[in-house]
Amino acid sequence: MVDAGRVARVTEVIAGSPKSFDDAVMVGFKRATKTLRGITGIRVKDHRCRVENGKIVEYRVTLEIIFVLES
Repeated sequence: MVDAGRVARVTEVIAGSPKSFDDAVMVGFKRATKTLRGITGIRVKDHRCRVENGKIVEYRVTLEIIFVLES
């Protein structure tokens, strides 16, 4: 029998939080787990902030969610 190996997919998610970048990562991860199975990793691709009236009002992250495709 030949082993076909594993195949993964990467999906990009943008998430935000008024608290911190770390919290924004957790928000994105928790949301991704609701619809994606087999998550094996996350890469934080970008950090940004939304600013209003000279103050940071939201921390935003762009995440690459890596998950194994089911056979």
